[in-house]
Amino acid sequence: MSVTTNPGGKSGRLSDRQKDVIQKFAALGSLFALVAIFSLTSNAFFTVGNGMTVALQVTSIALLGIGATCVIITGGIDLSVGSVLALAGVVAALCVKELGLPVWGGMLIGILTGSACGLVNGILVTRMRLPPFIATLGMMLIARGVALQITGARAISGLGESFGVLGNGALFRVVRIGEDGFPTVVFPGIPYPVILMIAIALAVSFMLNRSVLGRHIYAVGSNVDAARLSGVDVARTVNFTYVLSGTLAGLTGCVLMSRLVTAQPNEGVMYELDAIASAVIGGTSLIGGVGSISGTAIGAFVIGILRNGLNMNGVSAFTQQIIIGLVILLTVWIDQLRNRR
Repeated sequence: MSVTTNPGGKSGRLSDRQKDVIQKFAALGSLFALVAIFSLTSNAFFTVGNGMTVALQVTSIALLGIGATCVIITGGIDLSVGSVLALAGVVAALCVKELGLPVWGGMLIGILTGSACGLVNGILVTRMRLPPFIATLGMMLIARGVALQITGARAISGLGESFGVLGNGALFRVVRIGEDGFPTVVFPGIPYPVILMIAIALAVSFMLNRSVLGRHIYAVGSNVDAARLSGVDVARTVNFTYVLSGTLAGLTGCVLMSRLVTAQPNEGVMYELDAIASAVIGGTSLIGGVGSISGTAIGAFVIGILRNGLNMNGVSAFTQQIIIGLVILLTVWIDQLRNRR
C-alpha cells in the first residue's frame, strides 16, 4: 500500500512498511535506553560475560518469537509454543536415555515432535475452521499434559555430558592454562544457541522478504479473500506458519533441556507470552499483514535486557512479572492506536 497524498501535496496515511519502520525504530530506541539505564545502575551490566548471558537468555524468546511473527502476520496466534517446547524436550531426553539413541537422533525426534504439534494446529485452524486462539489453547493443554504423563511429572536427568554440548558449547572460546595448572577463560566464545538463533533469523527473514512464500504469508494476513482470489493457497500457507512455529518450539525445547542437561516437563510456562510480546514490540501487528524478523529480534532483546537488568538491580521476580505485563499491555495498546490511525 503506497502513501496517499492530499490535494495540498502533503503525505496522508502512512504505508504498512512506514509504520513498521517507525515501530521498529521506537523499539530500538527503547533498547538503547534500557542499556544506558542499566549500565548506570550496575557496573557488571556492560561486560562481555553479561552480554553473553543476555544473548543466551534472549535465544529462547527470539526463536519462539520468529515462529510467532510468521503466524501473527497471517492473522493467527499460537499459544501452544511453551507446552510444545516442554514436550519436545522431554521426548528428546527419553529417546536418548530410554531408547539409547544418539543425542542428535533424540533431538531430531524432539524437533519433529514440535513440527507435528504445529501441523495439528494448522489443520485445526484451516480444515476444522477453529479460531486460532481456541485451537492453540487446546494444544497448549494437550502438549503439557502429555509431557507430564510420559515423565510421571518428574525431571529426566543422567543424560550425559554430550547432551549438554548444544546448549552449553561455544565457538571461538579461548581458555588459558595458568601457572597453577588451572584453566582461565580468556574469552567465553559465542554460544552455539546464539549462532543458531542468528542463522535461523537470517533464513526466515530472507524467506519472508525474498521468496514467493513470504509474499503469500503477508498477502494472507493483509486480506485473506484477496489472496485466495489471487491464486494463493491460503490453507497451505497458514499450515506452513504453524508448522514453522512448532518446529522452532521443538528446537527451543532441545536447546533449553541441553543447557540444563535435564529435561523438565514443567519448562516453558508462559513462554508463549514472551514470544508474542517480542513480535508486537518489534512492530508485528496483531491484526496481521505487518511484521518483520529484525523487529522481533529487537523486541526479544528488549525483554531479555529488561529481565537481566532488573535481576542485577535486585528487583523481585514478582515485580518483574508486573513490569513485563505492563510492557505487553502498553505495546498492544500502541499497536491498536497505530491500526486505528
